[in-house]
Amino acid sequence: MSKSDDNATIEREHQTRLMEAVLPHVLFDGWGPKAVKAAAADLKEDVATFDLAFPNGAVDMIRLFVENADDAMEAELEKRDVLSLKIRERITLAIRVRLELYAMHKEAVRRAVNILSLPQNVPLSLKLTANTVSRMWWATGDTSSDFNWYTKRVTLAGVYGATLLYWLSDKSPGHEKTWEFLDRRIENVMQVETAKYKCRERLKEKPDFSHFPSPKRFWRNFTDR
Repeated sequence: MSKSDDNATIEREHQTRLMEAVLPHVLFDGWGPKAVKAAAADLKEDVATFDLAFPNGAVDMIRLFVENADDAMEAELEKRDVLSLKIRERITLAIRVRLELYAMHKEAVRRAVNILSLPQNVPLSLKLTANTVSRMWWATGDTSSDFNWYTKRVTLAGVYGATLLYWLSDKSPGHEKTWEFLDRRIENVMQVETAKYKCRERLKEKPDFSHFPSPKRFWRNFTDR
């Protein structure tokens, strides 16, 4: 590892330490200055330390929060030997693990979603979602490099986004309703993929016109009437 990589790792660890100190206060104060001030007091740090680490304030902290969850998701999926599962089970597990990692900070996620939905933050929101679903596919063994690469990610982004929003409002024990919702969304996707596969296979088949009359014969039969 190069010196620049070492410095980047150290900086990331420093930022993570600060962000994690903010998290407990987001429940009451959001991702704003009050939460940062409380976290600074907890760590006995100057608020300026947070300003230097997160020059764009809340959006920088949220970005790190999401990226760290992506890292944790990949590690957990590898730990669970995700590649030994069928593809449908892999994707279902990836989304479930991703949301379970958020369970302790559900309110922080809710507030983060609200901030990312603001017009000025939509580009960042799309980028973070795209990165999350890409890492889900990579972690579950996807090696596609053609047009499928894009369609898979767009489809999964829709499923993940819908499930995340459902999860945020789910108050059932163990989020059981969310997992049922996820299963239904995955089932819908599998039905579409199956239909697309059958369509592609049919298009590969060369049409058999041998039982049709030749154009000349067809025209003769038609004009003789």
